[in-house]
Amino acid sequence: MREFRIRLRSVRDVQDFVGLATTMAFTISVEDSHHRVNGKSFMEMFCLNLSNPLTVSTECGDAEFEVFLAAAQRFLVNE
Repeated sequence: MREFRIRLRSVRDVQDFVGLATTMAFTISVEDSHHRVNGKSFMEMFCLNLSNPLTVSTECGDAEFEVFLAAAQRFLVNE
């Protein structure tokens, strides 16, 4: 499992992230401190507390992960 942290600051960010996630051929989960949801579901994403950074989890190969990480660059949290 590979993980990275993101922050979604607006409805547009959620929409853009879900749009990106749906282009990936592997499962993407997103979680806050209480919930874990399908990162490809716009509705489920709004079950999360968006005021804090979120953890994105995937199960994919190295090349797929690098492509996804690069595409999600604008959402990444530098902690």
